[in-house]
Amino acid sequence: MTVAHSHRFSTALNPINISLLSKQLIQLGRINNADTFSEISRQKEVLVSSLISKLDVCTGLDQIKQVHGHIIRQGLDQSCYIIAKLIRTLTKLGVPMDPYPRRVMESVQFRNPFLWTAVIRGYAIQGKLLEAISMYGCMRKEGITPVSFTFSALLKACGFVRDLNLGRQFHAQTFRLRGFCFVYVGNTMIDMYVKCGSIDCARKVFDEMPERDVISWTELIAAYARAGNMESASELFESLPTKDMVAWTAMVTGFAQNAKPQEALEYFDRMEKSGIRADEVTVAGFISACAQLGASKYADRAVEIARKCGYSPRDHVVIGSALIDMYSKCGNVEEALHVFESMNNKNVFSYSSMILGLAMHGRAQEALDLFNYMVTHTTVKPNTVTFVGVLTACSHAGLVDQGRQIFASMHQTFGVKPTSDHYTCMVDLLGRAGRLQEALEVIKTMSVEPHGGVWGALLGACRIHKDPDVAEIAAKHLFELEPDIIGNYILLSNVYASAGDWDGVLSVRKLIKRKGLKKTPAVSWVVDNRGKMHKFFPGYMNHPMLNKIEDTLEELVQRLTVLGYQPDLSSVPYNVSDDEKRSILIRHTEKLALAFSLLTTSRDSSIKIMKNLRMCQDCHTFMRLASEVTGRVIIMRDNMRFHHFRSGACSCGDFW
Repeated sequence: MTVAHSHRFSTALNPINISLLSKQLIQLGRINNADTFSEISRQKEVLVSSLISKLDVCTGLDQIKQVHGHIIRQGLDQSCYIIAKLIRTLTKLGVPMDPYPRRVMESVQFRNPFLWTAVIRGYAIQGKLLEAISMYGCMRKEGITPVSFTFSALLKACGFVRDLNLGRQFHAQTFRLRGFCFVYVGNTMIDMYVKCGSIDCARKVFDEMPERDVISWTELIAAYARAGNMESASELFESLPTKDMVAWTAMVTGFAQNAKPQEALEYFDRMEKSGIRADEVTVAGFISACAQLGASKYADRAVEIARKCGYSPRDHVVIGSALIDMYSKCGNVEEALHVFESMNNKNVFSYSSMILGLAMHGRAQEALDLFNYMVTHTTVKPNTVTFVGVLTACSHAGLVDQGRQIFASMHQTFGVKPTSDHYTCMVDLLGRAGRLQEALEVIKTMSVEPHGGVWGALLGACRIHKDPDVAEIAAKHLFELEPDIIGNYILLSNVYASAGDWDGVLSVRKLIKRKGLKKTPAVSWVVDNRGKMHKFFPGYMNHPMLNKIEDTLEELVQRLTVLGYQPDLSSVPYNVSDDEKRSILIRHTEKLALAFSLLTTSRDSSIKIMKNLRMCQDCHTFMRLASEVTGRVIIMRDNMRFHHFRSGACSCGDFW
């Protein structure tokens, strides 16, 4: 029998072609009564439909085998249609392709492209790309032309294992066999290129697709967002004819994840005005944006939005966890605790968010207590993020012994392999405690390759303890790993400055100039009662309240001097006169923000200041004493943690 004949024969076994088979059998004289055959055909269709329905509701392998037995007894074991459905059901339930599904397929004598595709798809879903390709090769050897579903399965497999070269080969074959004409094949191709890290190729596929649907657009928009290219994501989004909830969510979460909270809020507002109802993921993205702004006014709106959309933190663990993170980053850890305690269901994300929140606010013992409660009184198992939170808590409080014990228990007790982030925490913990050589030894014995964060933690500790020798070792690795991150050069320069090595400072500055790097300007901001953000930059001279701010600062300095305040001139990493250093210190951005807040907020309210860089030693002392003479609670968040200044003391215990 030829391949063409075998294909016609296998197709004839499908229910939709029984009427054709009826005519052929009557012509051959095998039956004389067309009405009788019609009834047989109808019964066959009912039987096939019944067997398909039974396969749809199968929940285990034993049930599938029972249905398979019925298929064999009814003589339908050679029907490509029903056997393909059997294999897809086995795949859905996670049954390994070898040996059962594979043998079922091989028992069919004349296999059509849909049966082959079911097997190829099964291997692809199970991550067995080589087996899927092997099946595709056997299919082509038998002369069977693949269908569009075949290509979508193969392309999905290439994306799963990140095999770009093989994906390109199947891309070429789709053109030759016209599989590219189908929109879902194009969408799978876009997904494959995105997973393989080739967004440019994904965009070319998108641009060349003869037909697109909303999935085509949103897949690429989300890819741009994940890559941090919000400009291209926005351009594509604006040209999308019909914007659904998924597309809006990609934009809101994309801006939030790329540290552009204002844009995230703007897109969320636009989505609401367009009448699209936000889902849980969108609301979580909105809450994340509010968290980055760090203002209570935005936090209140986030809660209002969540409730309006019907997502109570009590019952929705994603929303609850996001709110915990938001309140923590807005400086209101008490409210974060309230949300956490009110949640009916808690998972590892909610526990991790709360532990991290307590850690960043200097409440190390509470973070450790919560971790111990989680692992001893609940079924929730800690993950990598949980351990980052616990180790961070130890680092911020100088709990070296506890940190060592927890780090050792990660893999031994909980089966969590340490990542570079965990080693970063350990290096930070040891470095802050002044054990620089020990921290360096930890790096040398790491089980994974150290990234920039590890060496950055060591370099930061060298700045605290004024150790230029170890700093040079850390900087050498950082300059190789992150040659264009100016913060690394600034840190090394500051280490030299703290040690009085001005030649070293000059050499680093020359290196910065030669590389053409631009220093990230310090900025502090506060949000007033109307939700308006006020930003302050170094030596900011254009503020409409400048004279009042300067007068307030001068008066405050006089009051602090009575308590023994003396400017810490070592906090200025420049070789200038002492008078110039004092002038620079008094215009540090957080001091300007403090003076503005004292002028514009009520006496009984707390002051919240955010800064993009680490607070210097002088500003820390200044804030601590200011909280005593003004009677105000000052909450300061820099790029490392929160400091709560109250009655002349700081939550960090001056260990930071």
